[in-house]
Amino acid sequence: MSPPNTTIAPDQHDTEIAHLFGSDGPLSQAIPGYRPRSPQIEMAKTIASAIAGHGTLLAEAGTGTGKTYAYLIPALLWGGKTIVSTGTKNLQDQLFLRDIPTIRKVLKAPVSVALLKGRANYLCHYHLERTLQNGRLTSREDVGYLRDISRFIKTTASGDKAELSRVPEGASVWSLVTSTKENCVGSECQYYQDCFVMKARKEAQQADVVVVNHHLFFADVALKDTGIAELLPSANTVIFDEAHQLPETATLFFGETVSTSQVLELCRDVLAEGLSHARDGAEWAKLVAPVERAARDLRLAFPQDIVRLSLDQIAPSSPFFEALEALKRGLDDMIAVLEKQAERAETLEQCRARAILLLDQIEKWNAALDLKANDGEYVLWVEAFSVSLQLHRTPLSIAPIFNKQREGTPRAWIFTSATMAVKNDFTHYVSQMGLWNEPAHTWPSPFNYQEQGYLYVPDRMPDPNSRDYTDAVIDAALPVITAAGGRTFLLCTTLKAVRHCAERLKSEFEQRGLDFPLFVQGTAGRTELLDRFRAAGNGVLIGSQSFWEGVDVRGEALSLVIIDKLPFSPPDDPVLAARISAMEKKGLNGFVHHQLPEAIINLKQGAGRLIRDETDRGVLMICDPRLISKPYGKRIWQSLPGFARTRVEADVVAFFGQLKQNNAASAE
Repeated sequence: MSPPNTTIAPDQHDTEIAHLFGSDGPLSQAIPGYRPRSPQIEMAKTIASAIAGHGTLLAEAGTGTGKTYAYLIPALLWGGKTIVSTGTKNLQDQLFLRDIPTIRKVLKAPVSVALLKGRANYLCHYHLERTLQNGRLTSREDVGYLRDISRFIKTTASGDKAELSRVPEGASVWSLVTSTKENCVGSECQYYQDCFVMKARKEAQQADVVVVNHHLFFADVALKDTGIAELLPSANTVIFDEAHQLPETATLFFGETVSTSQVLELCRDVLAEGLSHARDGAEWAKLVAPVERAARDLRLAFPQDIVRLSLDQIAPSSPFFEALEALKRGLDDMIAVLEKQAERAETLEQCRARAILLLDQIEKWNAALDLKANDGEYVLWVEAFSVSLQLHRTPLSIAPIFNKQREGTPRAWIFTSATMAVKNDFTHYVSQMGLWNEPAHTWPSPFNYQEQGYLYVPDRMPDPNSRDYTDAVIDAALPVITAAGGRTFLLCTTLKAVRHCAERLKSEFEQRGLDFPLFVQGTAGRTELLDRFRAAGNGVLIGSQSFWEGVDVRGEALSLVIIDKLPFSPPDDPVLAARISAMEKKGLNGFVHHQLPEAIINLKQGAGRLIRDETDRGVLMICDPRLISKPYGKRIWQSLPGFARTRVEADVVAFFGQLKQNNAASAE
């Protein structure tokens, strides 16, 4: 076998890959249950060729192809310095802890590997010490968590909060014991030598393979604060797994967002640091009060619970604009005081820098209110949550910005996912990312969908916009859930539908005496819900967007996936509306060229939850009648896996009856 990172001829790549993935090769000998799959072998050869030629490749591989090994093996052997970026921190951990060690062992490849996460994932010695001293925790729960964290920091080598599962990822105490770019003391810190963020970055600098996630990758490109800025120049190969998520992630980071939460956090820190280091320097409480009031007034300008409005949807008479001016004035006054006091403590200097940055972001957004200052490449909008408000400036297209990032040193760029194309057509993805004229390939799933499952679209469903639609979904779903013996994912397009379905099913199960445990998004963390669902064996899990992808439940625990509606983005989304408007100015149809392909890619993700293995059997139930009644419906179902299709409930009930008989027979 060739040693890692050597340059060899493409036909030698092919020969070596055929051997590695072959029936007598090292993968077959080392991994129980491994079987050669020709799509996986062809995909690995194509990726090896792209790596050798510093090329770009779009690689879609159906579920079960084994795309992770298909890109890891060429990367570990010939990729040189490689950055692997994946969709979530969970997938990142899976690659680092399971997949890469397995392949490295099989190949006997002496490559070093590092895991790099955003700084909010690493404990900060300085902020932990400050929090222990300040004693500003209000709940008994947080006090207990803080005790766990202070014990953990003495034993951990990485400082990665994922290692401390006793403290929930969403616990508010984490924000007090981790750093942000704004409040990190940097090389002035007394703990700089022990800093977990710096250690992780140093390891990443020296490693052959670095595993990151998309948020981290693009946060760095935009903010220069993740350590990738130093990594990218030396990288020979960049691989994006779950690449279908990139347009959304890149849009998030190539735009600019400033929130009232950041303002309130700044006020909290200015008050604490002012009283600690310059009590006589100002009336700190009076200084922060008008800023806090203006930030809250900004949120209160919109009485609704959750709001997403483009700038031109906000009435000129709205109190929003007055609150925005008051916030700018308050920050100005705060900066003037901090200018005079900053030299008294490093932390006050940090507060000054943060205040200037926040004011700068708000003024930049405010300047763009003048439409002449907004060049038409960005959309300005606000988003209000229960207690905070965000000002967004979002690019209409990320393609030119992303292409700029790819200029410079020649390197291989590999984009892979199970869902990038619509009926083998990559046009939508290519136009979003600006990857024109780059090679794109699709490798089909090795699963026999025709025999492994049904696509069931129930008959006589009402219009999806009707008030009683969600009840109709439950009415249609109940006989099928019963026939499946639970073992169901019910995927909804809105959180409102999740709540309504949960209430209805809880009541129906009780009335009918059905003993199916119910797991509902929001009642526990995603990982915990999935673990409990798998363990139950006959559960029903109800979730929205976060359960449509990146979820792998193999075997009998999941035999039925129900999707309530086709996942079209809400038409009132300000960024979507602006993009459609821009497309229509170019003579394109916003629905056909953007909303429809986007919905198909989303639906393919949801459908992909069902069949995860060659032995899996099940039913994909899509309740939305538009799949049949609308002209575009055919384009949608032709993009889905090739299940047998039916509109008859009895067919599905019979399928599950046969499945039970087969399982009973094989158990004897």
